[in-house]
Amino acid sequence: MTDNVLNVVLGLVASAISAGLGWLAQALRRRRRVERVRAFFGLPAGGECLIVVNRHASAPSSRSVARNDVYALMELAALVKECGARAELVAHDEVRQGLGDKGEFCIGGPSSNERTAAHLASWLPGVEYVPAPGGHVPVLTVGSAEFRHEDETEPGGGHSFALLARLHPTAGDRPTFLVAGQTAVSNHAAVRHLVANHRKLARRHTEDGSFVLVLKVVNPKAYGPDVVEVAADVTADALRRSARTPATA
Repeated sequence: MTDNVLNVVLGLVASAISAGLGWLAQALRRRRRVERVRAFFGLPAGGECLIVVNRHASAPSSRSVARNDVYALMELAALVKECGARAELVAHDEVRQGLGDKGEFCIGGPSSNERTAAHLASWLPGVEYVPAPGGHVPVLTVGSAEFRHEDETEPGGGHSFALLARLHPTAGDRPTFLVAGQTAVSNHAAVRHLVANHRKLARRHTEDGSFVLVLKVVNPKAYGPDVVEVAADVTADALRRSARTPATA
């Protein structure tokens, strides 16, 4: 074998080794990234999770689901599939199990989702949804702060709010994610925000920590669920029983 041929062979071998190492490094990074996502959402490969479906608040049938809530469910289902887990869709009034055994996504405010009402009473005593005088959209209150829905007919297109919480009552349990918006659009917006920003949320609140955020959905008539701002981190007030909420003996 001449020196030229040997140099060509060695170059090809070096290129193959370099390409293989690059592919392996990328595969390991992808795997670590997926594992972090699985850990944050409580979705191990081959595991199961609950997606708790709310009802359409103004529909006559208790089995109706708002269109934007369906969109939110579809995005969650895609996330679960990406993690290699399996989703079980359950109606809000048919869930009879505690927290921690499975990851859970619970969609909708307490007026449309009995499971949400139970989570608020048990884990977020500082949160209330108070009926608004003359309006059908409740006021979200956390501690002393109030977050009022503004109708789309108002100048600027109005806005609505959604509560986004990660409940992790016992270390080692799989988390429950609560998405409780004032409207179906705000439910969808909160789910989209969660899916798009889970890495930032995990870094800020740690992968096994609880958090409670209020999200503001800006001009939903024009922008739908796409323009979302973090209005407040209300974790401390949400976990603390409000003075308006009487303690039970």
